[in-house]
Amino acid sequence: MPSSDSFLRQLSSKEGWKSASKRWGGGGGGGWKQVEGLCGGENGMFVMKKRVMVVVDQSSHSKHAMMWALTHVTNKGDILTLLHIVSHSTKNSDNYSSSSSHYLATSLGSLCKASKPEVEVEALVIQGPKMATVMSQVKKLEVSVLVLGQKKPSPLLNCLCFKSSTEEFVEQCINNLECLTIGVRKQSKTVGGYLISTRWHKNFWLLA
Repeated sequence: MPSSDSFLRQLSSKEGWKSASKRWGGGGGGGWKQVEGLCGGENGMFVMKKRVMVVVDQSSHSKHAMMWALTHVTNKGDILTLLHIVSHSTKNSDNYSSSSSHYLATSLGSLCKASKPEVEVEALVIQGPKMATVMSQVKKLEVSVLVLGQKKPSPLLNCLCFKSSTEEFVEQCINNLECLTIGVRKQSKTVGGYLISTRWHKNFWLLA
């Protein structure tokens, strides 16, 4: 069974990491700071940084994708952006930035920072249509890798040859976004590992 490292090396050779000259990241103490530049010096060597984005919500499959991205995709000095999208139809939308949505994004960001301190973490809460928001933020922030959580398909929908809204959203992102987009679904405890979907792979099993 291929390791996650070798699998990601295969993907990065097909679609290289993108870069940018200016980044925004979460600073210490919960503040915000502007991160200038693209490369960081380490032992006299220049290390390329990348931005990894994960679309998060309150679901378990979203959290699994977030932790997979943190442990399998990000490296020291990279930026992990957690994007939480609030629908226009959400009640009390005028207060969404200080509501449970903001708390969710902040708590997930704190979890990531505690789990891997060497990675820069930021949490964004944005109101708008899901697909359009993801597309605009991927372009605006020049995201290198987008990671999306997937849940187990409904047997009923499979029998009817229908796809859930989550499946359709992930497929749209994989097929239409320019950055490397990865759908991640955690397997059951008895099976273990993850099922990974990209533009080149469909439900590729990673044991790690």
